[in-house]
Amino acid sequence: MKKRCKMIIALLSAAMVLTACAQNTSDTDSNKANDTKTQDTSKDAAQDDTETEKTKEYQAKLDMIEPSAYRDASGLSLEEGAYISIIGKGTNDDFWVQVKKGAEQAGKDINEQLGYKGKKAVKVVYSGPSDKGNVDEQVNILDEELSRYPAALAISIADAKACEVQFDQAGWNGTPIVTFDSSSDYPGISAFVSTDNSSSATEAANRLAEAMGESGEVMLFMQDSKSQVAQTRENAFVSQIQSTYPNITIVETYHMDQIDTYKNQMIQELATDKQAADITEEEVIDYLFEKHPNVKGCFASNSDAMELVLDEMERKNVSPFIVGYDVNDDSMEALKAGKIDGLVVQNPFGMGYAATIASARAALNMGNEAFVNTGYVWVTKQNLNDEAVQSILN
Repeated sequence: MKKRCKMIIALLSAAMVLTACAQNTSDTDSNKANDTKTQDTSKDAAQDDTETEKTKEYQAKLDMIEPSAYRDASGLSLEEGAYISIIGKGTNDDFWVQVKKGAEQAGKDINEQLGYKGKKAVKVVYSGPSDKGNVDEQVNILDEELSRYPAALAISIADAKACEVQFDQAGWNGTPIVTFDSSSDYPGISAFVSTDNSSSATEAANRLAEAMGESGEVMLFMQDSKSQVAQTRENAFVSQIQSTYPNITIVETYHMDQIDTYKNQMIQELATDKQAADITEEEVIDYLFEKHPNVKGCFASNSDAMELVLDEMERKNVSPFIVGYDVNDDSMEALKAGKIDGLVVQNPFGMGYAATIASARAALNMGNEAFVNTGYVWVTKQNLNDEAVQSILN
């Protein structure tokens, strides 16, 4: 009997030990699971923070867009694999790189909203002339893109009269057309996505007049004579100066695509033996400043035009008041150094984004605003470090 009791006690003791071990193992596994779950949650939180940070990087640019419907991709139920073509005037400089980034971000947002991945994803493809502003090359790209039958196409038109045949073809194919940055008078364009060029050029005129003390001679440097965007800026600037500042005189307007006209003018006026082909653009700009030695202010309609003026300042040691459009490394340094008095800084990222959203809306027959304003900021040396300005520049 005593042996049986001892045996039972031994068995009970062993059972208790095994139970305790099992419980400890279970607790350890549970703790490991909780630790893993905590780590996963931390990873998810970190990933969410990263995504939020990415969103913050460009949110200020989207907030500039009006109407607000063009700031996000909600409600755009495009078919799986839909193709949207975005055609700019260039591919390599800062402005067009940002347009491309904005368009591609809109494509990502559309796919995220719809849950499309892989072959089902909506494709947003940006293209443009390798030679910036090359009309013939852009028209060839437009022909190629239309042959792919995109759901919609957006284009910044290099020559306001150059694409009408292709737009007719797009109409026959049922491909809606959106324009951005620079448009045309072609009927049936679904939307125009752009800076308010008239308003911004008027502000540039006022700012330059103020810097000049509302008197003196001004020269204009325009990127071209053919695009609607250049024409609008020139007309608005000239109109504001002529109507508001009687003591300011516009003595010359240089169009970068009409350089041969100025070369021939130089040959006639200077009676030089040089041939037009041997005259450089730098010599043309030198000639214009020598022709107008009392120029007090300059207006540059884009970064290429601004480069001409800045180069002249270095070459000939002239120092007019200068205002213009767009920012790159050179113009930023010149602004910080006080060589540029102010810049209209556009929103190319927002332009590419809104052009893609407008294209998607056109493809879905949702209707579009005739004009989508992507906004701008006036940037000077004094406000350069303001938070609102930095959120657009960075």
